[in-house]
This record gives sequence, structure tokens and C-alpha cells, in this order.
Amino acid sequence: MAWNEPGGNGNQHDPWGSGGRKPDRNSGKGDGPRPNQGPPDLDEALKKLQDKVTNIFGGNKGGGSGGSKPPGKLASYGLPGLVAVLVVAIWVAGGFYLVDQAERGVVLRLGKYHETVTPGLHWNPPVIDSVTKVNVTRIRSFNQRATMLTRDENIVQVSISVQYVVNNPKDYLLNVRSPERTLEYALDSSLRHEVGTTDLIQILTEGREILAQGVNKRLQAFMDYYGVGLTLETINIESTSAPDEVQSAFDDVIRAREDRERSINQARTYENSVLPDAEGRAARIREEAQAYRESVKARAEGEANRFLALLKEYRQAPEVTRERLYITAMQEVLSNTSKVLVDTQEGSNNMMYLPLDRLGAPTPNATGSRQATTTSNNAAATNPNADYDLDQLTDRVIEQIRERQNSTTSIRREGR
Repeated sequence: MAWNEPGGNGNQHDPWGSGGRKPDRNSGKGDGPRPNQGPPDLDEALKKLQDKVTNIFGGNKGGGSGGSKPPGKLASYGLPGLVAVLVVAIWVAGGFYLVDQAERGVVLRLGKYHETVTPGLHWNPPVIDSVTKVNVTRIRSFNQRATMLTRDENIVQVSISVQYVVNNPKDYLLNVRSPERTLEYALDSSLRHEVGTTDLIQILTEGREILAQGVNKRLQAFMDYYGVGLTLETINIESTSAPDEVQSAFDDVIRAREDRERSINQARTYENSVLPDAEGRAARIREEAQAYRESVKARAEGEANRFLALLKEYRQAPEVTRERLYITAMQEVLSNTSKVLVDTQEGSNNMMYLPLDRLGAPTPNATGSRQATTTSNNAAATNPNADYDLDQLTDRVIEQIRERQNSTTSIRREGR
């Protein structure tokens, strides 16, 4: 049942008081239950607290019998001991601190570097140690704009942005008084060095990426040499431009350069469309020449091999080989003409039959005969005496044939 519950049969136990009856200061007797008792008096609560502290340190407290209590555990130390305990407790509690996951803690003991603590709960003695937390994951950045001279002694304005992080909290806090200011000065020096070794045209056009890479490499070397404890993430060349006074002239130069590049690209496009065709024709001619060379070489080798084989046979049987060669040659020659050999009777001379009516007709295997026939036809069309010349030519051929037959007959008779 609650201490102040109505109808509690006088069980009104006030946690700040001594029970349901409050003693009378004058008579020391209780004045009965008080169902509507309010909150305790502040002075009374402080008095009770003082009594408890006095009991701890051995102080006397007047009781109902007027006696005294023996001294407490800390009676020999008194109030200074309590103060010392409280001070020590506060000092110990003040040494606890929490390092966040993105931070590192640099501990200085009596002003000298002691250690670098990792994320988590740590304790260091206050006053003796001082802890500085440094965020090592946050990307810091700043922008800088400067006007400087190029290698060809022109003035250019460059806007650059730098992003960096802290990689060594100890060096960041202790080596340099102002790391950010040092970084700005080193960036200005690196940028002027790189711009001073580059032409203006390259900086204004395609040389920005190369310029940024050079500045990044040189600036990081400066940071490592100074021991600032910073690592560069990215360096971007935001803009490069000529001074405002001559900007219009530089714009004209840039437009002219763009026109030049466009003309070059058009010429290269035409070159790429014509060059493959020319290379294809050249390759075809080379292949044809290679094939012709191989065919001529193979034909020559075949002729040489045939000649050597024929020579071997000729040495074994000269007469037979000579007769065979003669017959083969005559067969090849006469197979391409319209001449016919007729054997009239046994033992008589061969008679050559010359079909004069087919002298003007072209033969299917003789290109030269077709050309001669075409020439003769054209001559006959333009010259009316062409038939007379053909008759004379025929007579002359017949006479030569007869002379050859007679000479052949006489030679055979002498041989017999």
C-alpha cells in the first residue's frame, strides 16, 4: 500500500519523514495521522543529509537518550578526505573518451608525442595527457586562381581545385604549424613551375590533363618532403584563359585552329576512303606478278627437265629420237594449218594439197591467221586489185612447193 494512500490506517510513511506521525517540536509527541501531508521540507531533507555525513566522519548526533556514536571510518580524515576522494573520482571519470570510426586520436603526454589511438573507448590521465582527434576520412578541398607566365612568355590565368585527406595525424598536428597554408604555398609553386615549362597554346587546348598530372606529382613530392601528413586525392584544372584584355584575339586564334583541325579531319577522311582502294589494286597487281613469275619459273623448270630427259634418250638412240622429234614438230605445225598431205600411190612422192578457197578463212587456233584474214579482207575492200595479187601469190606458192618436192626426191635417190 502506498505511503500516502487515503485510508491507510495511519500507515502514512513519508520517505522523507519518520512515519505517519510527525513529532511535535515542543512536546515531542505525535499529533496524529495526517492524511493530506504534502512534500517534505527542504531544510529538513538537508538536515538529514548532513546528519548522515556527520555519522560517516564520526560526528555526534543528538538522539532521544542524549548519547553519542563512535567515530566513522573516515573520521580521521574529515572533510578534506571526502573532497580528495571526490576529486580523484572526477579526475578518473574525466579521462575516458571515445574516438569515432573516422577519427584518430593523437595523445601528447606532458606536451610530448606519446601515441596515436584507434577508434574506440580509451582512457588517458587528464591534465597529464592531452588528446586531439583528427578526421582521416573527410575529403578536404580548396580552390586557387593565379596569373602566371608560360614558357613562350605569355600570360595565362589558371583556376585549379585540390582535394586531399589527412593520412598521418601525427605529422599533420606536430610537424607543421599550418598544414593548409603550407599546401596552398606548395600548390602555387608547383603550378608556376609546370606552367612556366609549357607553351600557352598547349595550356589553352589539349594540355590541361598533362598540366594537372604534372602539378599533382610535384605537389605530392613537396608534401612528402615537408612531412605535412596530407595525401592528394585529385587535382583538377578548372579553367585556363588568356587575360581579359586580349581574350578576343585569343578567341580568333582558337577558331582558326579549330578550322585547321576540321580541314585536316576532312582530308584524312578522304584519304581513308581512297587509300584502301589503291592498296587493293596494288595488292592485286603484286599477286598477278607473283603468279606470273611462278608460272614462268615453273614452265622454265619443266622445259629444262624435259630437255634433260630428252637429252638422255637422245644419247641412247640418236636416230630414233631425232625422227621422233621431227614428227612431233611437224604434227604441231601442220595441225594448226589447213594443209593436207595425200598419199597417191605407194613409192611415189607425197603431194601437198593446198585448198586455195580456204586461204582467206580464219582458223580457230591461229590468232595470227585471223588477223591476217581481217587485214586481207580490208585490203580487198579498199583495193580492187587484191584478187589479182592473191592469184600471183598462189602461183608462187605452188612453184615453191614443186621445187621442194623435186629437191626432196633427188636427195632421197642419192641417199639410196
